[in-house]
Amino acid sequence: MARANSLAPWIFLSLLYFSLTATKAEILVGAGDIASCDDLSGARATAALLRRIPGTIFALGDLAYTDGSEHDFAECYSPTWGLFRSRTRPSPGNHEYHTQNAAAYFAYFGAAAGDPRAGYYSYELGTWHVVVLNSNCEEIGGCDAGSSQERWLRNDLASHPSHCTVAYWHSPLFSSGGTHGSDSAMKPIWQALYDGGATVVMNGHDHDYERFAPQDPNGNADPVRGIREFVVGTGGRNLRPFAAPLPNSEVRSREAYGVLKLTLKPGAYEWEFVAEAGKKFKDAGKEACR
Repeated sequence: MARANSLAPWIFLSLLYFSLTATKAEILVGAGDIASCDDLSGARATAALLRRIPGTIFALGDLAYTDGSEHDFAECYSPTWGLFRSRTRPSPGNHEYHTQNAAAYFAYFGAAAGDPRAGYYSYELGTWHVVVLNSNCEEIGGCDAGSSQERWLRNDLASHPSHCTVAYWHSPLFSSGGTHGSDSAMKPIWQALYDGGATVVMNGHDHDYERFAPQDPNGNADPVRGIREFVVGTGGRNLRPFAAPLPNSEVRSREAYGVLKLTLKPGAYEWEFVAEAGKKFKDAGKEACR
């Protein structure tokens, strides 16, 4: 009996430990459109933010301008965001494919970038399921319904029935950006995520920050099942102006380079746009998973 009593505190502490670790929040932080050797000041500014923010880094494509070449990664990306390569999970942008088959991108990140023939993959982060997709549709056989990527995505979501799912890729389905705007090619991918109950989507491509209210694949407001999208093309390349705002666009800024920090909790998340030093723009909020 005495021995049982002496073990009781250790049993209690062990149960408490596993309870706390099971509900531990995870950080997912990053941006897209990052490093150009023409002017590395923006990429250096956002890399300084990553130095003080822990967690997994998402990189939303167009990481090493201008061509995603071996030289561009070595001389532009590596001295900035490349300092955190070991904790980065990237997605490819269109500039990566200026080099045939995005070969330098896949060589630089290795297994962390997924199968070089596809460029899409998924992983777990705490209680969340994370899906990384490839919006370079022509390079991978399309993004339409029935394409290899769309079928893989539906199978992946079905085999990972997490309550909370976040997805990211380069070119957004919805964007008020004045340079690129919305990419309708990604609508079947959004539809698969919507059908699978995803909560958040993050994209780059337009060099700005924009947050949308939850919406369906047709751009209709949907506060019950809709997906919230963030455009975070603020990693360091030149910032660009907006066109007329799309419906459901809630916040827009081209004032500062910065990163989006997501705090992923069981059943909920918090977002915060962290601007470069000296800039005052902020955007933050929290929400439950749908």
